[in-house]
Amino acid sequence: PERAQELARACAVNAVAAVHELLGDLDRVAQVVKVVGFVASDPAFTGQPGVVNGASDVLAEIFGEAGRHARSAVGVAVLPMDAPVEVEITVRVR
Repeated sequence: PERAQELARACAVNAVAAVHELLGDLDRVAQVVKVVGFVASDPAFTGQPGVVNGASDVLAEIFGEAGRHARSAVGVAVLPMDAPVEVEITVRVR
C-alpha cells in the first residue's frame, strides 16, 4: 500500500503536468473538482482510499485550498498496460 500511495502521487503530478501543458499556467486552475483513482488490487484488499490519499495529498500541496476535491477510489482487477494505479483529475479553470 505504501508503494502504491507513492505511485498515486506520481500519477497526480503527471495529471497536473498535463493540465499545465494545456493551460500554460497553473494559476488558471480555480479548483480541483474531482479525483478518481483506480487501484489494481486483489478482491480482498480494501485499502484503495489510502492509496488514493497519495494523489489527494499532492494536489493539496500544489494547490492549497483549491486542491480540496470530491473523490472516488475504486479497486479493479487490472488496469491498461498492467499499471498499478491510475488517477484522473477534473479541474475548474478561471
